Amino acid sequence: MSTTNASAQAAALADKIRTMRFAMFTTVDAHGHLISHPMTNQDTDEQGGLWFYTSIHTPLWQNIVLQPEVNVSFAQPDDSLYVSISGTAERVVDRERIRALWNPMVQAWFPHGPDDEHVVLVRVAPHSAEYWDSNDSKMVRLFQMAKAAVTGSTPDVDPGEHGTIKLEEGQSGRV
Repeated sequence: MSTTNASAQAAALADKIRTMRFAMFTTVDAHGHLISHPMTNQDTDEQGGLWFYTSIHTPLWQNIVLQPEVNVSFAQPDDSLYVSISGTAERVVDRERIRALWNPMVQAWFPHGPDDEHVVLVRVAPHSAEYWDSNDSKMVRLFQMAKAAVTGSTPDVDPGEHGTIKLEEGQSGRV
């Protein structure tokens, strides 16, 4: 993938999730079970990397060592926008970066501040992102679903846009 194309794909991903700060971050635990954690996306970098704060004492931090392949899902139901990102998570202990991303909301979770030795970052380098974005308003969708329930038919709603954003070279076979 060319640098220009990779930058465009990263920008497309950042644009899709710009208004969706909260995500479900899914890891695999030591028993092979999928575990999801609500997390707040702090930043999306120029390569499409997603940045999250966590503690070294969380299962998420431990699970990444065992299995760095993760999924991060965002949802904005009022706008019928859903994004699912698969990628590789890395544990980052970089006090300068921790301070750079620090904000009052993070302070609420980590009252000892950015120099607390337990405060760390996780960066997810996305392989690809799949998204669903409906064009119909919420009221139209609700009306069509109610009508379908009464008549026993399929809702007549615009399925909207569905697509995949590729962010890693060699991933064209992934869906």
